[in-house]
Amino acid sequence: MKVSNAVLKDVLIIEPSIFGDARGLFFEPFNSITWGEKGLPTNFVQDNQSFSYKGVLRGLHFQKGDYAQGKLVRAITGKVLDVAVDLRPDSPTFKQWEFFELDAQTNKMVYIPVGFAHGFLALEDSIFAYKCTAGYNKASEGGILWNDPALKIEWPVENPNVSDKDMILPTLEEYLAQA
Repeated sequence: MKVSNAVLKDVLIIEPSIFGDARGLFFEPFNSITWGEKGLPTNFVQDNQSFSYKGVLRGLHFQKGDYAQGKLVRAITGKVLDVAVDLRPDSPTFKQWEFFELDAQTNKMVYIPVGFAHGFLALEDSIFAYKCTAGYNKASEGGILWNDPALKIEWPVENPNVSDKDMILPTLEEYLAQA
């Protein structure tokens, strides 16, 4: 497995070793022993999976307080444009975002630590999976508006399919003023 740093501080890009032959392929998306030896997080407590049609945009979501989550994300089928936004005021990349193209061909994964908002756009019909370092807690839900003008996230779609709930999330500045 190859592990590299993203532009955003503490975000990791993970490219698993893939073994293929005439029958197909095999890889380990997670192995606590190998990950621990490389200093990667191993404390995942919950797996989530979603299916999204092409053009669906989910996010930008996070959990607050004791339920703040680190996430290991990947596309099982299809292709997504994944985004992480640094919400950590003491970080040198505070308020910055970065895209990651994740697909079922490369099986590349991204680890997004606690303190980031996360979202993705389905570029194809996709099954998306993520392991979380903390369990879901409704009272700890947080989010930032997907098209916050101050963040200037360059989504490659004009009219994505966004949930009603995500359409009314606060901007980053509104969220920070409430925190």
